[in-house]
Amino acid sequence: MDRLIDGYRRFRQDTWPASRARYEELARRGQRPETLVISCSDSRVDPQTVFGAGPGELFVVRNVAGLVPPYEPDARYHGTSAAVEFAVRVLKVARIAVLGHAQCGGIIAMMHGVPEAARDFLAPWLTIARPALRCVPADLPPAAAMDRCEAEVVALTLRNLATFPWIAEEVAAGRLELCGFRFAVATGVLERLDANGFVPVT
Repeated sequence: MDRLIDGYRRFRQDTWPASRARYEELARRGQRPETLVISCSDSRVDPQTVFGAGPGELFVVRNVAGLVPPYEPDARYHGTSAAVEFAVRVLKVARIAVLGHAQCGGIIAMMHGVPEAARDFLAPWLTIARPALRCVPADLPPAAAMDRCEAEVVALTLRNLATFPWIAEEVAAGRLELCGFRFAVATGVLERLDANGFVPVT
């Protein structure tokens, strides 16, 4: 707790004076982010830091492995889908960026088995990514298989987003862009997904 409070005190002393006007403006007019970022909950990968964004610029949804399930409106709880719906239909974001990353614990669990202590919710959640795992050739070395699976999960999430009818409609009308990225924790390199796969952002 002390560490959190110390961090807040540094924020009030160092950050708040220079950012006060920005926060007051956001409080007055509300949020109008242009980008929804769907990212992993991993503590090493902060979308706001990776994209150099400030308060009010990104609407961020984080969960294990940065997954979005296919469009399935029913009576169950859909926290990620609800956030996507709010960002697209209410906030009218102009783009959705899926941010994957290297050394993802969720993908490791999917490939090698979910820890016994995390089977109530984690195991069912990771079934969303099974189609990505099926795209990984069985003869790849472990590191290459991990890289491939990370890439396939980003591509799968983008495909799942396209199953939401109101996302498909906005994309078709040219009002919404879907894009995929992968961040290397060890090197700080960001790669963007294009027709040829992931290429470094220069």
